[in-house]
Amino acid sequence: MDHEIVIKLNKLLLDHKMTYQELANRTGLSTRTISELVNNKIERIPKSAICKIADVLEVKDIREILDFKN
Repeated sequence: MDHEIVIKLNKLLLDHKMTYQELANRTGLSTRTISELVNNKIERIPKSAICKIADVLEVKDIREILDFKN
């Protein structure tokens, strides 16, 4: 069984009514990185990026950001 990690950042941004640019400004990440995360185009997800996003979006459970897709 092949698993794929899915980044659910688009939903979080919609829920928080936040743009890529606003999240980039608040996390210190580039808008390109945010875009790659939102569009699941990134191969390696830096732990520091996930932690910064979790802090800004007040995420308590990593499953709100990351999930497995079969």
